[in-house]
Amino acid sequence: MKFTATKNNYANITAIGGFVPKGRRTNEDLATICDTSDEWITKRTGIKERRILDEGLATSDMAVEAIINLFDNYNKDLSKVDALIVATSTPDMLMPATANIVCEKLKINNVWAFDLNAACSGFLYALNVASGLIESGRYKNVLVVGADNISAFVDIHDRSTNILFGDGAAAVLLEPNEEFGVMDSLLKSNGEGREFLNIEGGGSLFPASLDTLDKHYIKQDGKIVFKKAVTAMSETCLELLEKNNLKTDDVKWLVPHQANKRIIDAVGNAIKIEDHKTMVNIEEYGNTIAATIPLCMWENVSKFKKGDFILLTAFGAGFSWGASLIKWGL
Repeated sequence: MKFTATKNNYANITAIGGFVPKGRRTNEDLATICDTSDEWITKRTGIKERRILDEGLATSDMAVEAIINLFDNYNKDLSKVDALIVATSTPDMLMPATANIVCEKLKINNVWAFDLNAACSGFLYALNVASGLIESGRYKNVLVVGADNISAFVDIHDRSTNILFGDGAAAVLLEPNEEFGVMDSLLKSNGEGREFLNIEGGGSLFPASLDTLDKHYIKQDGKIVFKKAVTAMSETCLELLEKNNLKTDDVKWLVPHQANKRIIDAVGNAIKIEDHKTMVNIEEYGNTIAATIPLCMWENVSKFKKGDFILLTAFGAGFSWGASLIKWGL
């Protein structure tokens, strides 16, 4: 194995936290609403239930809980945070940014805070942006949150989407380190996916009105998204490993976006990684958009050992996709 560091400082994950709502929507619940069954859903997606945020709460509330969980469990000082990025496709409102609202709820001031929307790839995009801030030397403590209240945009009667999506949030704190952290990333996007996976309503093209109500729900063409996701995620993982003189055998853990168990399995097979190295929690939470990867890391953090190479990969609306390579240093 050959691996050569090329940067003076890496953005190292030094703390991690997560939050999922208490409310559950099971396959049995959905079977009472539309023509489906637990067997049908499980076979096609690997999902048994999803967490659903209480009415009256929003994405910022989950982000705050994830950040509180992070600081409650690690010896870190919230007042030292100098930048906050919230990766979300479901902001509390169009403006201000959800990150601003999080700052207010946590009572932190003078923090550079902003949202980043890359759909299901959002956490990887935000992680890469945050890494650049750390590597520049201008920022020392950067919080990255993946959070989505996607159930608010699901048509409960649409079987193509109601079986997939749930709510959740997770956060990581990044600090500079000379040896451990985000080693490299490959992030890509195009406009090919606009018609196949979207929430059309609410923007400037289809602003809120009685005529656009049906456009405020998430819609997707599952077959096209499936094929594109498997190809994009697997090719990017292999390209990133080759770029860094690594092989799949050098990877200790694969943490893929939790969109569909069949996609996860297909990506694992394509890059030829052993099944036990792939982390999966889709059965309990479904697809939580930007939260899936950090939630999966949060739940499995005790399995990570210092020096492990961890490969993250995601695919989402846009289309947007990518992979990140981490040398674990927590």
